[in-house]
Amino acid sequence: MPDKIRFSIVGYGNIGRRHAEHILYNPDTTLVAVCDINTSLQDQIPSNVAFYSKLEEMLEKTQADILCVCTPNYLHEPHTIAGLNAGLHTVVEKPMAISSASCDRMIAAAEKTGKTIFAVKQNRYNPPVQEVKKLIAKNELGGIYMIQVNCFWNRGDAYYSGSNWRGKKEKDGGCLFTQFSHFVDILYYLNGPVKDAQGWIHNFAHQHNTEVEDTGSFVLKAENGAIINFNFTTCSYERNMEGSITIFAEKGTLKIGGQYLNTIEYQKLAGATLPNINITAKANDYGLYQGSMSNHDKVIQNVVDFLHHGKPVMTSAREGKDVVHIIEQMYRGAVKV
Repeated sequence: MPDKIRFSIVGYGNIGRRHAEHILYNPDTTLVAVCDINTSLQDQIPSNVAFYSKLEEMLEKTQADILCVCTPNYLHEPHTIAGLNAGLHTVVEKPMAISSASCDRMIAAAEKTGKTIFAVKQNRYNPPVQEVKKLIAKNELGGIYMIQVNCFWNRGDAYYSGSNWRGKKEKDGGCLFTQFSHFVDILYYLNGPVKDAQGWIHNFAHQHNTEVEDTGSFVLKAENGAIINFNFTTCSYERNMEGSITIFAEKGTLKIGGQYLNTIEYQKLAGATLPNINITAKANDYGLYQGSMSNHDKVIQNVVDFLHHGKPVMTSAREGKDVVHIIEQMYRGAVKV
């Protein structure tokens, strides 16, 4: 492995540019190539970075170690497999794919080529999430009884009009894949797999520009016995309001809240008190809308730590698949109302 890990990116939209920003900033990484079908984006990349409009050409002509897959959801599988088959490790944006079967094919390609898939789940790095993870790992909460997940965001017409794939069922997959897979991931990260899911979904405010739901409410049963209520909407008036996870357990109650799981809103624990965490300036800001916490610098650093120092992958491909599987369980158990 060279001193500087060489990254290439396929897909140079909002999230691709976010990857590029952190690759260029990290002293141990360098950006060597970008691919996007929109050739007008060539003017937005540094002059020493090669630009391609076809992924096959970039993979053939570029010497790189990593491919960041930042394309629309439905392209994650083919682009990841292409990168793996070209001998590159891959960093795959959320969701890893929009079906477990796609994830299985991606994992099989990684095993065949001996390369690693890094699934992007940057909210795992949020300090409140990490503090609660430590509590659970040390069994300081005891048995977990109930979890409440609330995701109340806004996605207006401009968000959908600026894309030919968002809100399209076969390309997007639905809100749980595109907007809220990070919350499903943190639920899984903290509490493990789900064995049953039932709920209701409806498209209230986006029938004119989407084929998927914009609101849903679910009750899940976790494998560890916890009851989970999961509520989401993209109909929050004019702005994002809340992204939270509240845990009721044998030895304590706590809420990770804010808009992006960025604060400890309250806590009452039998043991040690969590730090007073309130992060206010790290959301991914895309101009017309905001997304999850901006921890992509840590995603890139995890690649460096894995390749240069043998540290573990934060989110493995199999964990990425597990999150997709939970979303599939939810949609299978959903009634459209």
